[in-house]
Amino acid sequence: MTVPRVVVAAAASGQGKTTVAVGLMAALSRAGHDVAAAKVGPDYIDPGYHALATGRPGRNLDPWLQGEERVLPLLAHAAMTPAPADVTVVEGVMGLFDGRLGTDGWSSTAHVAALTASPVLLVLDISSAARTVAATVHGLRTFDPDVHVGGVVLNKAGSDRHAAEVRRAVEALGVPVLGVLPRDAGVSAPSRHLGLVPVAERDDAVTALDRLAEQTARLVDLDAVLALARSAPGLDAEPWAPPAGPVRAPRRVAVAGGRAFTFRYAEIDELLRAQGCEPVVFDPALDPALPDGTSGIYLGGGFPEVHAATLAGNTSLLADIGDAVRAGIPTVAECAGLLYLAEAVEGHALVGAVPTTAAMHPRLTLRYRTATAAADTLLGAAGATVHGHEFHRTRTTPGAGDAPGWLLDGEAEGWSLDPAGTGSPTLHASYLHVHWAGHPDLAARFADAVHAAPSRVPLPVPETPVRLGTGVPAGQDAVADPLRHHGDAEATPGLVDLAVNVRGSAPPPWLAEHLRRAVGDLAAYPSADAARAALARRHGVPEAAVLPTAGAAEAFTLLARALHPRRAVVVHPQFTEPEAALRLAGTVPEHVVLRAEDDFALDPAAVPADADLVVLGNPTNPTGVLHPREAVEALRAPGRVLVVDEAFADTDARESASVVGPDLAGLLVLRSLTKTWALAGLRAGYVVGDPVLLARLAEQQPPWSVGTLAARVMVETASPLARAEAARAAEETAGWRHHLLRGLRDLGLRPVPSATSFVLVEVGDGVREALRERGYAVRRGDTFPGLGPQWVRIAVRDPLTSDGLLRELGRVLASRRERSA
Repeated sequence: MTVPRVVVAAAASGQGKTTVAVGLMAALSRAGHDVAAAKVGPDYIDPGYHALATGRPGRNLDPWLQGEERVLPLLAHAAMTPAPADVTVVEGVMGLFDGRLGTDGWSSTAHVAALTASPVLLVLDISSAARTVAATVHGLRTFDPDVHVGGVVLNKAGSDRHAAEVRRAVEALGVPVLGVLPRDAGVSAPSRHLGLVPVAERDDAVTALDRLAEQTARLVDLDAVLALARSAPGLDAEPWAPPAGPVRAPRRVAVAGGRAFTFRYAEIDELLRAQGCEPVVFDPALDPALPDGTSGIYLGGGFPEVHAATLAGNTSLLADIGDAVRAGIPTVAECAGLLYLAEAVEGHALVGAVPTTAAMHPRLTLRYRTATAAADTLLGAAGATVHGHEFHRTRTTPGAGDAPGWLLDGEAEGWSLDPAGTGSPTLHASYLHVHWAGHPDLAARFADAVHAAPSRVPLPVPETPVRLGTGVPAGQDAVADPLRHHGDAEATPGLVDLAVNVRGSAPPPWLAEHLRRAVGDLAAYPSADAARAALARRHGVPEAAVLPTAGAAEAFTLLARALHPRRAVVVHPQFTEPEAALRLAGTVPEHVVLRAEDDFALDPAAVPADADLVVLGNPTNPTGVLHPREAVEALRAPGRVLVVDEAFADTDARESASVVGPDLAGLLVLRSLTKTWALAGLRAGYVVGDPVLLARLAEQQPPWSVGTLAARVMVETASPLARAEAARAAEETAGWRHHLLRGLRDLGLRPVPSATSFVLVEVGDGVREALRERGYAVRRGDTFPGLGPQWVRIAVRDPLTSDGLLRELGRVLASRRERSA
């Protein structure tokens, strides 16, 4: 496996390796490279900066926590997930050869560099030395023959003459200097008692990262860094994958996030999903209650001691979590989670589920530990042994309960409790952090408990679910108005939702945090100016060529009111909202219906030459077909307005078929931010197109149509980092779609070749209803012109969810074949 990679190391802590590593990640990402990131050691703050810089999960590589044998597979996993990266940047820890005390450098940066055969880029603070720096490089380079130092970045140079002197001495050794950073670079991250302030707590993080990326690109030779990374030999390892548990209906695990809970290892979520759990992030500082359907709780790392007053003020959530824990909902609380469940922290009353109080202590606890389960616990059977680490500056009183969570090197620590009296522990609270990738049995044991526990807030299934807004029972075929029927009408509570094409159950944490901050601006009337400017930059068009709207639905209404065509044509099957809006405005469009036998391919010649308004979806809802750009462009003609609904264009990582470009004459392209960013409840979309046509649409738009939160979404999701995240989500969706398509074909079906986040397939009459009875909601096809009740549209979800649908669909089809035989 080819994995270009480089380890950023230093002679000691405080040399600037985090600044250089994060700067490289951000600069390379902005240069168009897909960058994966990792951190040597247990540190959980730096990976937050890595994630911000790259748009990918920040990961850790630690032989002590994960086992030597897993370091290489985990590196490969980081480089390949969610899509293959162009380069992987690994930030070291402390000095190059500093590891666990008394082990000759175990878990040091050098240890990981040797295990992964990764070249090392040294960062050296030269503020108090000149030629002596070369002696340091020489020593670091020759100390261990298994470690290859391939380049140096000089940090905190006092002057050009100073830097030149050091460069000559270092390069005389045959080691190239790849960059020089001045002493007054002006880029640093604030710190406090446990190191850097987490990125989630910094309002200026994005601005600071932009400045750091620009500086790094200017002062470091990025091409040379890439060449060093590409010099790494191929990896002879299979990427790590979370062990899969038994196939079972997903259960929700509420996972603490927000400013007070900034850390958990990325692999924890992956392990839980593989075990049939759905991690749902909630913010203990802001959310009034646990997520609906919570069957388990995971409270990871963070700084509740810093935010204790805010956490204590959210009394409704404190009570809700306390009730859940006392009802026996399986709960894991590591370090910050332990403090949150305590009776009080720094005098602020919190959940009170663990009989202890906590306060700051003058001494920092930072150490690797060997832990053993003294008895059966939520996480391990009696005698189970794991490797973990402690990192905190608080102390609990008393220090442990009668039933400790762990024996740390024989010393009782934490709590293993059975608050509901179930006969087995359902609460595990400890200072110890454990990397579950190194001990996947912990995840499996916790997941088994979650699946065995009842949901504390059950999702009710009505006896006769009624389709929203129609009064028609969901299992019946009648639809009051087919043009207004939407997928959300199918997704009644209690069913697995494969009818709605929104990716994820909530916006990503960074976007949710921006929205929370924007709530403070709601007293002022909204302005879409910044949103329009951001979207114009994103597409490389003038601001006059962009009109922010309250979702694509408003855009359809505006164009129906503003345009008065003589002969309007809608290409079907496609989303019915445009036709519904045209009819409401007094225009009855003609249909050009694409054929299933042609896989719904677009034939521009089928559209009447004198049509002065043509509406087309691309990728098309519900067929999933992505029409080639040339075919769409062929529909443009003098005197004609071409409306292209590109609501799902961002499910194509390259947006290869989008018609947004320099020539927008007679063109209106509609975009939605609902699907990729999980924002169906916050209407945010926009139109890119002919400025003359947009001015006519704007005349029909009510004042302040685009609210403050929607405008903020437009600004944040137009950034390069957000676009990179969307592209990676599209790549992941492509893999999930391939899995679903293959499964449908294995059942003997012929799904329409799709290029987006849903798949259209002909399954037969009555199959949709049968799937509902088995717990799965899919979108009916008969409300789309050109399709009938034998067609269904299936949203692309993760393979575990798709496998559940495929299993039930297979049983339905097999039963029908048996009856027909």
